[in-house]
Amino acid sequence: MEQKTSEAQQAIKALGLPPAQQNRMSALTLLALVGLRPDDPWHTATRQRCGVSNDIMAFMAQHYQQSYKPNTRETVRRQVLHQFVQAQVADDNPFAPNLPTNSPHTHYAIRTAALEVLQKFGTDKWGDAVATFRAEYGALAERYAKPRSTGELVPLTLPDGQKIDLSPGQHNRLQKAIIEDFAPRFAPGAYLLYIGDTAQKNILMDRKTLSALGLSTTTHDKLPDVILWDGKRQWLFLIEAVTSHGPMSPKRLVELGWWLKGAGGVGVIYVSAFADLSTFKKHATGISWDTEVWLADRPEHMIHFNGDRFMGPR
Repeated sequence: MEQKTSEAQQAIKALGLPPAQQNRMSALTLLALVGLRPDDPWHTATRQRCGVSNDIMAFMAQHYQQSYKPNTRETVRRQVLHQFVQAQVADDNPFAPNLPTNSPHTHYAIRTAALEVLQKFGTDKWGDAVATFRAEYGALAERYAKPRSTGELVPLTLPDGQKIDLSPGQHNRLQKAIIEDFAPRFAPGAYLLYIGDTAQKNILMDRKTLSALGLSTTTHDKLPDVILWDGKRQWLFLIEAVTSHGPMSPKRLVELGWWLKGAGGVGVIYVSAFADLSTFKKHATGISWDTEVWLADRPEHMIHFNGDRFMGPR
């Protein structure tokens, strides 16, 4: 039991959680989220729906002989799970995203991206997996240690005129360019359905419209960075903001195809957005045919990977 708990603490630290979450309670919470008993290998970790009392705390008592008093559930929620969610390690209410804040059915689940990392714990792939995760999602410990002033945030004006702030970083600066420069030129009148933020997860998501289009809103880590909906033309723009990785590759199109299965009658346009030509060149060989490319430093132009036609759904 103690060895598995120690391993979980090591994993939590590696994923970038602050020191206050590198304790035994946090370790046992992580083990409960992935369903790992003391003798289970890490590669058997799974994603499941977990309530605080009936699932997480019950798992601790049954498998790790750690019985907390019932009123400890708020400590688990506020001092562990909330930080797991902020660190992109867990999702809150992923199986019922429209639950009210105080619902008795509130639940948590390990984030799919974090699960894939944890399944590699103790293998020679662990270090690279952790590095990739932290490059994508950052480290909560660093954000806590270095609070940023609002002057460093990325101010963004949405198509409807609403103003929001994205967390600092190259990726969010590119997302700002997509909304403010790409959308008016190539998707005029389109409505913003989703935009993510590495620090704030789904900073804006129109669940109602996405659901009406037949699209799931529970798999945040599988969504493209920006989703625009042109209701007049019935076109759905799926846009990846590519900084270090993640263009519209053949593999990515297959993943998005699974997500799009319920969206019948909708025209889909896949776009890889880059800050500049040099970044585009690094990823050019991985971009799929039948997709589009946009460069923020050349906002008036598009590069069409379609050959026989200009931009439009297939």
